[in-house]
Amino acid sequence: MPDKGLLIVVSGPSGAGKGTVCKALLDRKSDLWVSVSATTRNPRVGEEHGKNYYFISKEEFEKKIKADEFLEYAQVYGNYYGTPKSKIFELLEEGRDVLLEIDIQGALQVKEAYEEGVFIFILPPSMEELYNRILNRGSESPESLNTRMKSAYEEINFVSKYNYAVINYNDKIDDTVSKIESIIIAEKCRVDRLKDEILNSKEE
Repeated sequence: MPDKGLLIVVSGPSGAGKGTVCKALLDRKSDLWVSVSATTRNPRVGEEHGKNYYFISKEEFEKKIKADEFLEYAQVYGNYYGTPKSKIFELLEEGRDVLLEIDIQGALQVKEAYEEGVFIFILPPSMEELYNRILNRGSESPESLNTRMKSAYEEINFVSKYNYAVINYNDKIDDTVSKIESIIIAEKCRVDRLKDEILNSKEE
């Protein structure tokens, strides 16, 4: 029986760069399986159904909630986001590591449902830098920019709920990814994850 895989949950405030970090991590660790979330929001330019998200209707999403098909779900800025759970648990049992990039509200739900997960909080170097990153996207109105910044100040207070915090500097993505890789290695060496293997070796 293979060792159980790790569920690696990465989140942080909008603009912290978690998407960029996760993409760079996947480029370096091809053995990671990335979980695809479902959402009721409209696709952005370049996004593909089944690759970036499963884009579904509000009615379909609510049916899945009633059927208990999500590991977590949340409403963010008026849209539903959720993580289908059956495939994740199947892969973990097979010994595969699964990467889950989600918002903070969803990550805290996952922690309640699956404490064995590894929870990593991506932080910006400063709130000023966070503001500039969101502003430079060019997709936010002054009102939505203020809403996102207000949310970011509130969300950073949840960092203590996570196992690890990593500061993501714009020009040091490789360093950020290396730290996450080190976290994964350390987690695989934890005694409580290896206890069955250790006990079996003692019996031999």
